[in-house]
Amino acid sequence: MIKKFTGVVVKGEKFYVAHCIELGVVSQGKTIEEAQANLKEAVELYLEDSDFEDIPDSAGEVVFYPMEVATP
Repeated sequence: MIKKFTGVVVKGEKFYVAHCIELGVVSQGKTIEEAQANLKEAVELYLEDSDFEDIPDSAGEVVFYPMEVATP
């Protein structure tokens, strides 16, 4: 069975950090590609120990945008 999830990669101080939004799984890598591959492996390992009835569907369309907020 193939499930679709949403992955997000952000640049950290030393590594790229990859997040699976639906599952809360996180991984990292020295490059974007490495972070993506590591996240895929981490999600696969997570799913091995999961009850498939509890796995959420993909979030579908995701919109990211820059946002500025005032701080005290």
